[in-house]
Amino acid sequence: MPANAVSQSAAHQYPRTRRSVGRARDDLRRQLTRWRAGGELVDDAELLLSELVTNAVKAKARPDKEVRVEVTLTETELRLEVADACEELPVVRHAGEWDEDGRGLILVEALASEWGVGPREGVGKVVWAVLKLTGCSTNSTATDAG
Repeated sequence: MPANAVSQSAAHQYPRTRRSVGRARDDLRRQLTRWRAGGELVDDAELLLSELVTNAVKAKARPDKEVRVEVTLTETELRLEVADACEELPVVRHAGEWDEDGRGLILVEALASEWGVGPREGVGKVVWAVLKLTGCSTNSTATDAG
């Protein structure tokens, strides 16, 4: 990123419960609205974040461990990071027709410009996904990370 580029980020922590998926999605939409991001970017980001947080909530970690979400917007991309306390790495599965689970990372692969996983400071992992911005994805260079 060029030295003069504007980067904005926000982070939230959630309990490892199914309700956190919707809360994370709502927080993301509000934050992107503050940053004046709109359109398809918001919809795609919500879907990506839903899948990543769902996986983190289902991860095999102690129930008292929280899920951390960090969102970073630059002039060229939106990066979503979801950290959990589970060491087990995510694996793309090809779910059967009647399977209720197993499609999340396929959606992430389809929507994200790129995605991956890395170590979390301390214990666990961070799964991230990037959406490249088109010319109309943001309408401002506001610096409110609020």
